[in-house]
Amino acid sequence: MRTAGRLTMRIHGDAVRVGVHSGQQYPAFAEALELWQTAEELGYDWVSLFDHFRPPMGGPAGPCFEGMSLLAALAARTSRIRCAVLVSAVTWRHPALAAATAATIDHVSDGRLEFGMGAAGADLAYDQYGIDFPGAGTRLDMLDEACQVLRALWTGGPATFAGKHFRLADAHLAPRPLQRRLPLVIGGEGERRMLRIVAEHADIWNTLAGTPDTYRRKVRKLAEHAAAVGRDPGTVRQSVTFRAILAEDERQALERKERLLERVGPDSPVWPEYLVFGTPEQCVQRLRPYLELGVRDFLLGARPPVDWQTLELFARHVAPALRAHPAG
Repeated sequence: MRTAGRLTMRIHGDAVRVGVHSGQQYPAFAEALELWQTAEELGYDWVSLFDHFRPPMGGPAGPCFEGMSLLAALAARTSRIRCAVLVSAVTWRHPALAAATAATIDHVSDGRLEFGMGAAGADLAYDQYGIDFPGAGTRLDMLDEACQVLRALWTGGPATFAGKHFRLADAHLAPRPLQRRLPLVIGGEGERRMLRIVAEHADIWNTLAGTPDTYRRKVRKLAEHAAAVGRDPGTVRQSVTFRAILAEDERQALERKERLLERVGPDSPVWPEYLVFGTPEQCVQRLRPYLELGVRDFLLGARPPVDWQTLELFARHVAPALRAHPAG
């Protein structure tokens, strides 16, 4: 069932897209809906949830809506913006169930879904709910098989697959997704196994932005894996997620950074996600190296409490500059 060598389609071409990665740690549905509808009104191209049940950054009792059902509800209340999960953990669902869920949401969204898969990371639900959390090697094996199952079922079947972790026997999925090729996003950055899986299966590769030097090395490694499986690396769309605090002048941005520091503390895991504390112009400069390295999807993290000022400044000033960058 491996088909990477025949993947030649460029999903969404070379156009730059900007998006919001919202998560779902809200106490009320109305808050999540407000963010999604505002992102659409501001002209963002993409908005996404994650697929945690009990994310560590929310604490053991923090709010977190279930991702797939919330995604369907939000997709039904938007009309233009691409709707995504970034990313679904392979440990939560059999991939046949994930395939059926994705196909259903693609219909709910009128063909706007982009479905992300990953090898799963830290989540308090494994202990709280008694869900198995296999070792990293096993989870990567599961992800490899799950990607094959998803693509086979999205074509409608009948599909037969005999893997170590998942099996299909003349399996069908109807109705199929509305999109002729539902975009499969794979999130991760491990250079030996994860990027090999990306090269074999992903339409879109997402990772945290990190530093340009680190990102450049990973792009080179992905190209090596793509060559090994007979695939043009240019057919893997590159996507980065990051966070920022933007203001009209740098002093205001740094003051807001200090307030965030007081709220979350200096040891919070959120800090490596931040690329810039400054003006929209400084944000463009920080993101420009990623454009040169082939990134075409820039996803701004916007977990609650939502930073509405950054969200609007990015849409009004940063996004046009990124979209104006010549292709190639």
